[in-house]
Amino acid sequence: MSTHDTTRRAFLVRASVVAGSVAGAGLLPDASAQNLDQHQDAQTHATGGGHTFFNAQDAATVAAFTERLMPGAPGKPGARDAAVLNYIDLALSGAYAELQDFYRRGLAQLDAYCRTTDKETFVRLDAARQDAIITALEQGKAIGFTWPTAQAFFETVRTHTIEGMFADPVYGGNKDFNGWKLVGFPGGQAVYTPADLQNKQAFARAPIIGLSGFFKT
Repeated sequence: MSTHDTTRRAFLVRASVVAGSVAGAGLLPDASAQNLDQHQDAQTHATGGGHTFFNAQDAATVAAFTERLMPGAPGKPGARDAAVLNYIDLALSGAYAELQDFYRRGLAQLDAYCRTTDKETFVRLDAARQDAIITALEQGKAIGFTWPTAQAFFETVRTHTIEGMFADPVYGGNKDFNGWKLVGFPGGQAVYTPADLQNKQAFARAPIIGLSGFFKT
């Protein structure tokens, strides 16, 4: 894993903690206890191999883009491991439906820019070139973007990557609690023992339930 990858991962982890996304607050689409089952039904469909919003090409682009934002490494889960694509796909079919055209146009402009600079679509570029493209977006140097702007598209996908990594798994991301494990967040625990409550060290037991599990009726 390159220094560039390590720096990017560290930034997103810090951003998730500052934003409170590890606790499922602040960045998430609204979901009350009464509609959690609907979210879980959609999650089951999406993780079965289909997508609720993206077509196959756009799904591949988002998967590649988010993985470069949060690259995986041995013992360190990345965006693919946490099913960030699934999170974004479900959000765009529900709470973030107003961003559907934003994503469609942003992805089309991204591939148009890649064809101009590299004669290939984003997913067909190697990791180094994908990183260079993403940097150009972040710095507003990618040409051909009108709406959304290059920076707006980058910032939105980065925010959604953080959400998909660290939000409650009920929203379709943070698969197997990979995001929470990465930052040492214990999630929901059915029982804390007296020893747990007296221990002054960081709580290290693996998460066993999403926070939303305590609020279902």
